[in-house]
Amino acid sequence: MGRRLGPLLLLAVLAGGMMGVAAFVTSDAPPRSTTTTVVVTAPSTTAPPPSTTSTTTSTVPVRENGSVPGFTVGQPWGSTVGITMFRGNPTRTFYGSGPLPDAPPEVLWTYPETPMCGSSVVSGESSLWCGTGWTGQPVVWERPDGVTEVIFGAYDKAVHFLDAATGQETRAPFPVGDLIKGSVTLDPDGYPLLYFGSRDNKLRVVALDREPVEELWALEASAVAGRWNNDWDGNPAIVDDHLYVGGENSWFFVVELMRSWAEDGLAEVEPEVVFAMEGWTDELLADVGGNVSIESSVAAYDRRVYFANSGGRVVGVDIDRALAGNDPVVFDYWAGDDIDATVVVDEEGMLYVAVEYERRNERSLEVGQLIKLDPYSDGDPRVWGVAVLPEDSGDGGIWATPALGFGHVYVPTHTGRLLAVDAANGDVVWEDAVGFHAWSSAVVIEDSLVVATCEAGELRRYSLADPAEPELVWSVSAASGCIESTPAVWNGSIYVGSRDGFFRAYR
Repeated sequence: MGRRLGPLLLLAVLAGGMMGVAAFVTSDAPPRSTTTTVVVTAPSTTAPPPSTTSTTTSTVPVRENGSVPGFTVGQPWGSTVGITMFRGNPTRTFYGSGPLPDAPPEVLWTYPETPMCGSSVVSGESSLWCGTGWTGQPVVWERPDGVTEVIFGAYDKAVHFLDAATGQETRAPFPVGDLIKGSVTLDPDGYPLLYFGSRDNKLRVVALDREPVEELWALEASAVAGRWNNDWDGNPAIVDDHLYVGGENSWFFVVELMRSWAEDGLAEVEPEVVFAMEGWTDELLADVGGNVSIESSVAAYDRRVYFANSGGRVVGVDIDRALAGNDPVVFDYWAGDDIDATVVVDEEGMLYVAVEYERRNERSLEVGQLIKLDPYSDGDPRVWGVAVLPEDSGDGGIWATPALGFGHVYVPTHTGRLLAVDAANGDVVWEDAVGFHAWSSAVVIEDSLVVATCEAGELRRYSLADPAEPELVWSVSAASGCIESTPAVWNGSIYVGSRDGFFRAYR
């Protein structure tokens, strides 16, 4: 495919011109797929070999390098022990480990002593933000030295590192230039590396095997001619030596990390953006206007990566075709309205998409706000859709990412309905009222469903002994403010921040 471009030349290519790199318009994808892309080069893989190997007598499924097979759905990802990214793996279907307490949990610790707050400018006006927000799920991992560490970004413009048992800082906070809204990603393959974005326009790679933590690389959102803004809400997915992420600049990126170990034993990276594409089309802009940012986290299945944007577009990119310089779009669907929740993929490669209801257009009413899609269909990919509409003139739909378990889809909604939906046919088989503005994503742990609420600041545990009829086991007041962030559950402890400025552990 030609020579590899250095970082400075690459940024020049992405920002403004061809400079010898092929840019092309797709022609053979489904309708609504006319897309301008920038292709850099097919990468060479320098990551450690996959941990799953094949022998003539092995019964362990084989995972090819760079692929996300169906058998990884619902399973932890990589060799790092813990929850290493939003929803735990590239299909966004691993939620942590139990057992959960039978009685209402108590607060193990609260961090810090005073609220984590920071000011940020939105639409020309400065406002104060406190605690952690959407999506805000922490990383929880078992370090080689025996310490279980919790890592999260917050509205005080820093990443925090805590001992999961005590809530004490394990490292000094890592400051950045603005709010951190999304979830951080820990390298799943054993490298002491952390990946995250901030409202200060940067997507970063930082090394955890230094004191203090050290930034090794950053990608500026302004490296491309983007739309909307320069925040990074989406959580990067790591599949072997590649990072997949979308930005609020409305672009999708593939970064080859080229991770390695230096002679002094420290982790190194030499990241290069090896593929980038606009997430919008001219037709989409005509339909919905300029807000086509990618705020959701990407999902990966097989050799495809899926992203969704605020214009309601759901896109499947074939990574092999992208890196080879061919038309990469193999799936393209318009849901009509803003999609901030992350696409979730089941064992068969079916997609579950949660959509907001703000534009009130005909397409939104036609397809629904919780949609199951078959991205391999030759016809209409919509398998079913569930309407989640407001009762008044307010907004409706869903900001939370759906959770899969026991043949059902569990998702809180903006209007305050917690839904259990039959994954096969889309029937709403059960629901409960959890309060308005329920943006925190529910998690399935063993035979239980854990839900955090905004209106009451609660943690709730439901039994899934009958998956079609969840039963409330306990409810506990967990915060003095809204919980927008998604909890991480590890070895039965629950870790989550709230908008009251604090981060807490419950057991």
